[in-house]
Amino acid sequence: MIKTALKAGGMACALLLASTALPAFAQTNEEIIVTGRYGTAPDSVQSLSQNVSYADLDLSTKAGKEELRRRLSLTARFLCDKLGEPTTASPPVPSCRDAATNDAMQRVGTIEASFAPRGTGWVAPSPWQAPYPAEWAKRYP
Repeated sequence: MIKTALKAGGMACALLLASTALPAFAQTNEEIIVTGRYGTAPDSVQSLSQNVSYADLDLSTKAGKEELRRRLSLTARFLCDKLGEPTTASPPVPSCRDAATNDAMQRVGTIEASFAPRGTGWVAPSPWQAPYPAEWAKRYP
């Protein structure tokens, strides 16, 4: 009886320790989703989405902010190209690329406003792997 109570108490203690340790291991999701939409009516709308990570960027610096904007713009271009958007859009309606970029940029403004410098102990993770071809970074600055 005592052995069973100790075993149950040990399990409860282990669960308590595990549940309190979880927040320490939780990571923030440092990604923005870019969504390209192309179509003429709600029932024919096509869309593609891609996560764009900024985990390897320090958004408290000008270079970090510029790199995130470049990633978002190129990803929007890539998604809308995949959806078959023509290179020119009719003026009254924003292009797929413009709409996708503007939507993502609104979220960037919120993130940048509350972003704290990374600090001296920060180690950048592996660079984000872009879905678009590497030569796009040179072709579309």
